[in-house]
Amino acid sequence: MSQQTIVTLTFNPAVDKSSSVESVASEIKLRCAPPQFHPGGGGINVSRAIAKLGGQSRAVYASGGPSGAMLEGLLRAEGLDGLAVPIQDLTRENLTVLETTTSLQYRFNMPGPVIRLDEAQACVQAALALQPAYLVASGSLGLEQPADTYAQLAERLRGTPTRLIVDTSGPALEAMQGAQAFLLKPNLDEIEALSGEKFSGQDELIEVARHLIARKLAQVLLVSMGASGALLVTDDEAVHLRPPVVPIQSKVGAGDSMVGGLTLALARGWTIRDAARYGVASGSAAVMTPGTELCRLQDVEKLYPRVTISEHA
Repeated sequence: MSQQTIVTLTFNPAVDKSSSVESVASEIKLRCAPPQFHPGGGGINVSRAIAKLGGQSRAVYASGGPSGAMLEGLLRAEGLDGLAVPIQDLTRENLTVLETTTSLQYRFNMPGPVIRLDEAQACVQAALALQPAYLVASGSLGLEQPADTYAQLAERLRGTPTRLIVDTSGPALEAMQGAQAFLLKPNLDEIEALSGEKFSGQDELIEVARHLIARKLAQVLLVSMGASGALLVTDDEAVHLRPPVVPIQSKVGAGDSMVGGLTLALARGWTIRDAARYGVASGSAAVMTPGTELCRLQDVEKLYPRVTISEHA
């Protein structure tokens, strides 16, 4: 199936380690199961999800030190098309531990390396040189990176054919106001933090989302709402996409899988509504897999027709 070019950009990737232990307790040695290692970080995981769904993308990312070399090896092992941009500091390592007696999951995410201005610019230049139809800038920023890094990228792409999709949080998300990316995928907590409001219903959420669109945050907002699916909002459309109930093994990577499915569908020429529906199916499929495995194509294909659509005024 033909698709337009997708490039993902990850300033702060990670080597994701996952293991399990019978129970978590302080000040004793915890005997863990043999660890698994996966390449991780926002854009990296989006590229991984796209590959699992049968699509292609180019993953541009910052890489430093022995952990960066390990990340490159993990990407090659998965057959991903990666483009590493060297940095001086070390690529971070994250840890996820499943407590088997309770099925609780503990996620330890490290802050990541210091990324200098010239290193960040080299990452952006590498991504833009590939002339993507869709550029997915996803994940946290490195230490000392300006909060408006993604906003500056959006402004740089204004008037070009490249559509920018951003998935981030905190100050980097706040800085997107006025930048007008093509699409942002905040979750419900992030929208509440951004607006300073708690929502008692979807009508209020839609009103705030449209207000953010009017403030040129993005042309499209896809607000993820966990097991409730997602709300797709534009200036003239609001749609609730609700997935079926699925067995949950791990919530790691559900948002990245949603973005991956959405972007791949758009790159294949799908409408924004159908692409969002495919993204919701991909996010739901991700929670059905253990550790950091992300979504599986066979699960997404089964879930997609079962994602219900509700129109809102």
